[in-house]
Amino acid sequence: MTLDRSNGGPPPGRPRLIVGVTGASAPQLAVHLLTALRRSAVVETHLVISRAAHRTLELETGVRPDELAALADVCHQRGDIAASIASGSFLTMGMVVVPCSMKTLAAIAHGYSDDLLTRAADVCLKERRRLVLVARETPLSLVHLRNMTAVTEAGAVVLPPVPAFYQRPDSIADLLAHLSGKVLDQFGIAHDLSPRWEGPVTARTIGAAR
Repeated sequence: MTLDRSNGGPPPGRPRLIVGVTGASAPQLAVHLLTALRRSAVVETHLVISRAAHRTLELETGVRPDELAALADVCHQRGDIAASIASGSFLTMGMVVVPCSMKTLAAIAHGYSDDLLTRAADVCLKERRRLVLVARETPLSLVHLRNMTAVTEAGAVVLPPVPAFYQRPDSIADLLAHLSGKVLDQFGIAHDLSPRWEGPVTARTIGAAR
């Protein structure tokens, strides 16, 4: 996994990426993403875990918050509003909230920064840095949709964890790898987590034969 700077990416060095984890279902998404980032060592990860995420981690994965924190380079306390990631002067390549609850999405959409996670997201918006929200809820209410419109208009990217099947996944791990790859693509981080679509096999074969 390498950092692709071909499209005006972050400056040389080891860029910082903020990872927020909320209490929405599917904390496996965060575990997989942080594991992939730790193995690559391309970016310095700054993690903040919401209060609700502690419970969801326990219920859905059996992973303890301290085990998740160990996957990051730096783990910030959610109530530490004086943490480095609360300031725009602390340079980062952006932030991903994975998974992102509808409560957190609503707070970000309306600038309600009542903890470090939402403050860090607000910083990314005001500094015009990449903010990716892996919003997990279904079905969606009109309130959810309007909040998604609001954060998109503010500059965020709403990236629901919708599985793809063109790569013919054999397991949940394959689906998680694809979704982690979609997140990394948003930050220009090259990876080989899952195969990319290059057209039908027959079309590629015919083209190569000409």
